[in-house]
Amino acid sequence: MRAGRAVRLALAAAALTGLAGCANLDYYWQSASGHWQLMRAARPVEAWMEETQTSEALRRRLRLAQRMRAFAVSELHLPDNASYRRYAELGRRAAVWTVVAAPEFSLEARTWCFPVAGCVAYRGYFLEDQARAEAAALQAQGLETHVQAVPAYSTLGWMNWAGGDPLLDTFIHFPEGELARLIFHELAHQRVYVADDTVFNESFATAVERLGGERWLALHGSPAARAEYAAFDGRRRAFRALVRASGGELAALYATPAGESERRARKQQALQRFRARYAALRAGWGDGAPRHSGYDAWVAQANNASFAAQAAYDELVPGFEALFEREGRDWRRFYDAVKRLAEQPQEARRRALKEMPHG
Repeated sequence: MRAGRAVRLALAAAALTGLAGCANLDYYWQSASGHWQLMRAARPVEAWMEETQTSEALRRRLRLAQRMRAFAVSELHLPDNASYRRYAELGRRAAVWTVVAAPEFSLEARTWCFPVAGCVAYRGYFLEDQARAEAAALQAQGLETHVQAVPAYSTLGWMNWAGGDPLLDTFIHFPEGELARLIFHELAHQRVYVADDTVFNESFATAVERLGGERWLALHGSPAARAEYAAFDGRRRAFRALVRASGGELAALYATPAGESERRARKQQALQRFRARYAALRAGWGDGAPRHSGYDAWVAQANNASFAAQAAYDELVPGFEALFEREGRDWRRFYDAVKRLAEQPQEARRRALKEMPHG
């Protein structure tokens, strides 16, 4: 691929995924060049399998990922296209780093708006130091920030004709259940995506990853993989339940009329209670529980931005799961129902999901 064409493709992908901003040329360029470098590093899985220097461990993971990719099409009715049929080694711990920002007394994340993708509640960078510099600039404006290392991102299917989203070394060695979830999550964004509604999009993809991941393990996972996932997911669900409860406490606090100094003091008390509850939860996991998801660091640095970022992935998941049950656990009917919801105004579709009967 000629360099000029590759850069144009990268610019298009950056704009489509919300990784590029029109008003900031430097930001736009880092997005385009970062995506172009990722594309250049990707090669077909078959080429990696034929390469003599490819380790047997990587060969096993690539074969596993291709079985998951086929399962996503045959069982979950996710798109059958070029995505996740190539692999790239980036040599870093994340594909991108996202920055989320929120005011001192609000859990409403700041949004940035981009072509096609619409407005999203984050800003992405291919270099961690650039993400942290952006966070520092936002903090200077009085905002609280959260920088998250992200193992994968979606180009929403718009770049499948150019090779699609690749498998990456940032996640290929995840535990089996987590690898399945990530692939299903990112493919779900290609099935349904609504401009200007991060919470709807991420909650939908999270529901698909949960339901699809459980189905994969039930049909194809070994007893060891199912046991590993059960322990991992049990801790994750307990942690997220705690985050939701504490986030609700903070939201109620911010909605209560009070002076700035009083609200600041009550906020710090709420955060202290959150950390104390986490310490009790963490103690129940025992010393043998791996610090696999960075919960300790997340809690230590928790602020409005981090609560807002987590809420985007959790807030509407119960509604989507209830909708899946209502549609008879039929994936095609479920997607059709989600698309009908997506056609409604934002508040109406969110209210419908929150009021969805759980049975």
